[in-house]
Amino acid sequence: MSNYHISIMLDECLEGLNIQPNGVYVDVTFGGGGHSKAILSKLGPEGRLIAFDQDPDAWQEAEKIDDERFLLITANFRYLEKYLRVHGIKEVNGILADFGVSSHQLDAAERGFSTRFSGPLDMRMGPSASMDAAEVLNNYTAKDLQKIFGMYGEIKNAKTLAEAVVFQRNVKPLKTTEDFKQILNKLAPRHREFKYFAQAFQAVRIEVNKELQVIEEFLEQCPRVLAKDGRLVILSFHSLEDRLVKNFIKAGNVEGKEDKNIFGVVNKPLESVTRKPIVASDEENKVNSRARSAKLRIAYKN
Repeated sequence: MSNYHISIMLDECLEGLNIQPNGVYVDVTFGGGGHSKAILSKLGPEGRLIAFDQDPDAWQEAEKIDDERFLLITANFRYLEKYLRVHGIKEVNGILADFGVSSHQLDAAERGFSTRFSGPLDMRMGPSASMDAAEVLNNYTAKDLQKIFGMYGEIKNAKTLAEAVVFQRNVKPLKTTEDFKQILNKLAPRHREFKYFAQAFQAVRIEVNKELQVIEEFLEQCPRVLAKDGRLVILSFHSLEDRLVKNFIKAGNVEGKEDKNIFGVVNKPLESVTRKPIVASDEENKVNSRARSAKLRIAYKN
């Protein structure tokens, strides 16, 4: 597990799931399998764990688990409800999602996620993605690039960056992450280059994988597949993800618009377990710097 990905807030996630030994649980982001293995260790002979992952690298990790209680579905978790039905599962006792990019994906130069290593402009989470980062950067209009950099990367000089990308690709198409970084380096605020790179890469990655759209579709399905009192446990790593999760738990929709009855009671399928998101301990942050940006939210079905 440590070679692939260090599971963040593992104990807090397990506690949040409130695992019943004979329950049915779903880990929609298998990754290196750290959370899944921990869940299996809490289940009895009658328990079941269904995991999702669209990444072929994660499929290889899943092959290491020899347990008849475990099932891996090699698909995006936006198809949660569909695949549970295919396997005859009507409801589950808990759902876990970790929206972070795995350490393995970040460290594999050939995947194009890393700001540290030069690699192809790929950034696809799985082979089902309809386009890669090169297509976004080389074919999107300046206006669309500005929107992506501004919305998904929260970059202040998004228009300037978009225009710089268009100018450079007209000279020579962008092929590698280094090509993209050379543009970023000219526009990054002094002493904040690394953060600027991360924001820009995040923006393109979200667009390539339609990440926010996937999260919206996933959240809408959760109340339909959760049993009464079933738990939803979600790790988010940036404000865009966390806002969707927070709003859905609060109001039953990602916009956060409360639907109140005549008595002023909000009609919503989930109830928050914690008033504020849980964050990693100082000890965990020292061991794993990627835990610093994580926010954990827990809810249960009314």
